Amino acid sequence: MAAAVPKGAGGHGREGSWSSEEARRFWGPSRMSEATEAPADDANADPQIEAQRITGSARHFAGVPSVGVLFYVGDDMRNHFCTASVVHSPKGNMIITAGHCSHGDEAAFVPDYRQGSGKQPFGVWAVDREFVDPRRDSTGEDSDLDFAFATVKPDGRGRQIERVTGANRLVRTPGYTNRTTVIGYPSSDADAADQAIRCTAMTTRLEGYKQLQMRCDGFYSGTSGSPWLIRFDERTKTGDLIGVLGGLNGGGPDGDESDKVSYSPINDDEIFKLYLDAINNREPKRA
Repeated sequence: MAAAVPKGAGGHGREGSWSSEEARRFWGPSRMSEATEAPADDANADPQIEAQRITGSARHFAGVPSVGVLFYVGDDMRNHFCTASVVHSPKGNMIITAGHCSHGDEAAFVPDYRQGSGKQPFGVWAVDREFVDPRRDSTGEDSDLDFAFATVKPDGRGRQIERVTGANRLVRTPGYTNRTTVIGYPSSDADAADQAIRCTAMTTRLEGYKQLQMRCDGFYSGTSGSPWLIRFDERTKTGDLIGVLGGLNGGGPDGDESDKVSYSPINDDEIFKLYLDAINNREPKRA
């Protein structure tokens, strides 16, 4: 069971000029337009294209509205550095990623990112504030805390992101053995296709840690923060989020296996404490 959320709880954006409208303008009118309503499902789509098969290798696909990429504004949005996804919250303004995906003061989230497109289907959203457990590390037991939340500002029409993209549900990890669908975005330097990938795999425990591991080729640099979803619904394109790609060494082993095996901290009490910090817009403090 998820931690109880106080009635009426919800964060409020910090004061400042950085807005989703400015993020959209920064991207440039030739590359970006206002967020639009979600496009209608294609009634003639082949359901086998999205079948949840365990293959051992990720495949490129069209993406889903709730998963996208994070850009550094300071890099002129030339390349994305991590994956993030929308997670349900009282205010509807929350995304989740890996704890090591620190974004600085100004960053943007682009859901269902399309490389080279002048009109992204769900717009550009200014990241407001990030929430990371201060004990997080990339080694040792504190790598079990490699998750983070961030709030994003409303778009130019005053809408919160969850209204536009939908959201996944944050749940406790039910155990170490799960059939999970993982969706991410490798960086363009690592994968020239610069497109969303997905893989359905069985998870096991990473020995010695409170972390899941899965074997699936293709999760290169840029996929940190990718959501690990169970009960993924191909119709709504959402599911129950039981982890995010991260953890020991930033989410995988060193060496030749780095893109073939991925890790995720489990969702236990610690992630729900951080979630409550985020929805109440308070600085995480731990003993």
